[in-house]
Amino acid sequence: MRSITKPVLSDADITRLIRQGLGDDVVVTEHEEFTDGFFNAAHAVRLSDGREVVLKVAPKKGLTMLTYEVDLMHAEIEFFQRAATAGLPLPRMWHADADTGVMVMERLRGTSLEQAKHTMAAEHLLAVRHELGRIGAAITTVTGAHFGYPRRDGRTRSVSWRASFLCFIDDILADATATDRPLPRPAARIRELVLRHAPLLDAVTVPALVHYDLWDGNVFVLPDGDGWRVEGIIDGERAFYGDPLAELVSLTSFAPQDQAAAVVDGFLGRALHPDEEIRLAMYRVYLWLILVAETAVRGYPEQENAELLAWSSERLAKDLGALDGA
Repeated sequence: MRSITKPVLSDADITRLIRQGLGDDVVVTEHEEFTDGFFNAAHAVRLSDGREVVLKVAPKKGLTMLTYEVDLMHAEIEFFQRAATAGLPLPRMWHADADTGVMVMERLRGTSLEQAKHTMAAEHLLAVRHELGRIGAAITTVTGAHFGYPRRDGRTRSVSWRASFLCFIDDILADATATDRPLPRPAARIRELVLRHAPLLDAVTVPALVHYDLWDGNVFVLPDGDGWRVEGIIDGERAFYGDPLAELVSLTSFAPQDQAAAVVDGFLGRALHPDEEIRLAMYRVYLWLILVAETAVRGYPEQENAELLAWSSERLAKDLGALDGA
């Protein structure tokens, strides 16, 4: 989707950035922009040595962004470096520089689950969902020293998950309020609802790495015998250290009930407990608030922007209602 945060790169820009990262002797033979991303610019690049890579470039400095989006490439680099230690299916990172906002990664050869799921047999899709649950759980075995976003300015960092998550909520509500986003309830009332259930967050004592954006477009799959397997996951820019259950938000919120249940079984090996359901609703509220707030700063096309606002607002209202009734 078109977004004002995605830098426009010329042929010369792509060659220059690739050579800065991989060496002056590297030759770019062809490239093509990926159009399905929402924040960074991303180009598929073929090199004369046979490698196929993805060049990812962060937004230009000075653009208006949401508070949590500051230093996102640093967060993504940390995600890939840390997640690799857990043996997760990830593309190889050839070059990464948070200061210049450039990453060069291996190009995965599979198909996004967003595309492939439409041709999968039902039992194969359930198997992939279960595998994704296991992958999500493996991500959260990686731990950090503090809760919060791995931003270099330390904002949201804390030894308390409750304190860090409330900072997440305060920041996104401030963003939404400052840009006059329509919310289903007043910002102060939304914070009160989250605060009412905040004591449940104290059950989380170990900061777990959370990707938080494992929707089907960020999962690549390959045919495997009679079925399919996960080739790799991408786009770790929304990563933070927090409650492992938060990983279930993007893994279950966009899937039908039976597929979401397969994810939870792969992730936990059991159903969610009532208190966990409430925590998960809180983490969904945070994601819906992000999507609502995005509509003020990304410069999406008018129709798509209106559709995103309506879609996310409806889900925000539903989960706020669930918190109110819990």
